Amino acid sequence: MAGQSHHTLDLPTFEKAPKVLIVVAPYYKDIADDMIAGARRTLEQAGAEVELVEVPGALEIPTAIRIAQRNGDFDGYVALGCVIRGETTHYDTVCNDSSRALTLLGLDGCCIGNGILTVENYDQAAVRAGEQDKGGGAAAAALHLIALSRKWSRTGKGIGFKPRNEDGAGA
Repeated sequence: MAGQSHHTLDLPTFEKAPKVLIVVAPYYKDIADDMIAGARRTLEQAGAEVELVEVPGALEIPTAIRIAQRNGDFDGYVALGCVIRGETTHYDTVCNDSSRALTLLGLDGCCIGNGILTVENYDQAAVRAGEQDKGGGAAAAALHLIALSRKWSRTGKGIGFKPRNEDGAGA
């Protein structure tokens, strides 16, 4: 496709290293491994602390992220997996439902880079996982959302109460 140009934002910088969880469904292990490698490279470039968990399939990725959001201490998440079209409508269900769930988590303030590949065949997946580095792209997306979240955080704003000074009086 001649004439197309893709712009990639520079990675954000952080005063305090972000803690990022990669959640991967390694159903197609070699594809997943390539995506994990790309995500790790990008996250390490930004100085992030990285943790990795595996789940059985793409539908479990949003649930694992929600559990980690509730119970963990992560700034952001990278969702990695691969769904290849088959002979049934299961492909549509997995693609739509995993994407929708990740979007809903994101709209609720969760910083997620979506790297779940949805492709027609294995060759398309291999190109996207390898030379196109979609794992690294998903990690970069998570880092940009973490940077925005930190930029716009509302620390110090109470709910109608003023914090006390050291002498015990209201501010």
